[in-house]
Amino acid sequence: MKWLDRLFGGPKNMAALPAGTKAPDFSLPAVFSGKDGGNFSLQAALQHGPVLAAFFKVSCPVCQYTLPYLQRIHKAHGDQKVTIVGISQDNQRDTDAFLKAYGVTFRTLLDDPNGYAVSNAYGLTNVPSLFLIGQDSQIEISSVGWVKQEVEDINRKLADTQKTTLPPIFQPGEEVRDFRAG
Repeated sequence: MKWLDRLFGGPKNMAALPAGTKAPDFSLPAVFSGKDGGNFSLQAALQHGPVLAAFFKVSCPVCQYTLPYLQRIHKAHGDQKVTIVGISQDNQRDTDAFLKAYGVTFRTLLDDPNGYAVSNAYGLTNVPSLFLIGQDSQIEISSVGWVKQEVEDINRKLADTQKTTLPPIFQPGEEVRDFRAG
């Protein structure tokens, strides 16, 4: 495989940062429904509790599938002792349209104006990519694509953090896939 790396300029399928890795710090502009949301700082958010960072692209069908479930997690947990933040790889106009179309109300950041600096720092090759970051800045859960079990694990960890009962994120009778590649 080394000769392939030389031929094509190095490995191309770098995995997202795994659990147990220190999360790179970042600050990005926040938007919501066309309104400037100021800047978001990971370190400032971690002062209040863990952060769930969800990287996405508006044209990604798996992102379109995933973010409404993350919205349910947001509604269940709110921003009490946890921060849920979307990180869009698109411009503000397209991101605003996506948020409206999919009913996403949690804070969303723009990585596009920064040349994807944060996406690159987190080793993204696919979206959606989810990172549950503990208050110690360690990535507790790293999930790429749609993995139902990992989304359930995130929900469980957030409930444990808030010392609340586990809220359901899937509706009775709802057909929810176990896996979809990002």
